[in-house]
Amino acid sequence: MTEPLRIAMAGLGTVGGGVLRALAERGDDLRSRAGREILLSQVCALDRGKRRPHDMAELKWAHSALDLAQSDADVVVELIGGENGTALDLIFAALNNGKHVVTANKSLLARHGADLAELAERKGVALKFEAAVAGGIPIVKALRESLVAHGVVAVRGILNGTCNFILTQMEATGRPFLEVLAEAQRMGFAEADPTLDVEGHDTAHKLALLAALAFGIRPDLGQITVEGIAKVTPEDITFARELGYRIKLLGVARQGPDGVDQRVHPAMVKLGTPLADVEGAFNAVVADAGQAGPFFLAGRGAGQAPTASAVIADVVDIARGAIGPAFGRPAKELEVTRPAPESARANAFYLRFQALDQPGVLAEIAARLARAHVSIESMIQRGRALSESVAIVMITHPCPPIAVESALKDIAASDKILGAPTLIHMEPA
Repeated sequence: MTEPLRIAMAGLGTVGGGVLRALAERGDDLRSRAGREILLSQVCALDRGKRRPHDMAELKWAHSALDLAQSDADVVVELIGGENGTALDLIFAALNNGKHVVTANKSLLARHGADLAELAERKGVALKFEAAVAGGIPIVKALRESLVAHGVVAVRGILNGTCNFILTQMEATGRPFLEVLAEAQRMGFAEADPTLDVEGHDTAHKLALLAALAFGIRPDLGQITVEGIAKVTPEDITFARELGYRIKLLGVARQGPDGVDQRVHPAMVKLGTPLADVEGAFNAVVADAGQAGPFFLAGRGAGQAPTASAVIADVVDIARGAIGPAFGRPAKELEVTRPAPESARANAFYLRFQALDQPGVLAEIAARLARAHVSIESMIQRGRALSESVAIVMITHPCPPIAVESALKDIAASDKILGAPTLIHMEPA
């Protein structure tokens, strides 16, 4: 008879509680699927005395998280969080001691993933992280295993539920960012300190992992340009709708012949396309698998049940003996990221100016754009109401970002322009 798979778990918060519940309620089915019993042999949490919805009486407690790396467990599940400190020490120790590791820690993997993957391979154990990207959406397995026949040339998606919830509410209610953010915090969709989410860094962590899986590169946050959603206004959302678009915070990675373009930013996504229809706190990813075509995966990107589902899926894979390379190919073969040259990053852009309603303003804006070799595809100009300023919106033809940024800096210096111009990427359909 096959021996049970023993797991030790560090962290009994929302996700850890979900894992406990799944093991308790689905044990028989999981045993059938895994081909062996899955036993929770030891646990550790910061507050052992905290009341929890599950019976903890029969569980063996470790004095510290690092003790789990010395336990009799076959698998260590790390659900502590944080890119350094105890979480990193635990994973290194567990791998060094020949234990498989399952983690939901995207920030840690974005910083240290390649080194940890190499260590896991040297020790002949698995490092799995399905729960680290997009909650319960099986995008890691898809990129690592399912879409390998023709390769993946691009991956893009809505990877942060907090930002998608805020943008959805801004569109539905017409309220400004800060007001909707406060509501999201009251409802539990946003943290007390929302910086990691709304400034785009959480999305960047996840994008680094997706790009590594898709293109065989080392995760490298330094190669990702990051912009959050704080500058998106109800006016921009209204113009987007009028133009046939919806604003989403996207993580985008595209591989070209000369390098990889990785960026996080608000984007105009065409209405009627799958990403545009993703609302609320949901996540979604589109992977362009070359000749096989695009694949769209959507679902809950966070929360107890979806994330715990991804953790359990990794544990079941290990029970079955699936312990291949963490990023789908040997860690030593992961290449250092070559950033795409500026010419390969050409994109169309939405530009909005608040300008004095005076003769010649439009001509001045157009002339300064032309000097930077930025051409205009379409334009909307609002007439004067009670204000002496007007909104001017332009959509550019594809051009290098450096060109449009140079033009905007020049235009902002004009005494006829009020405030900083707005720039939002137009995402190709």
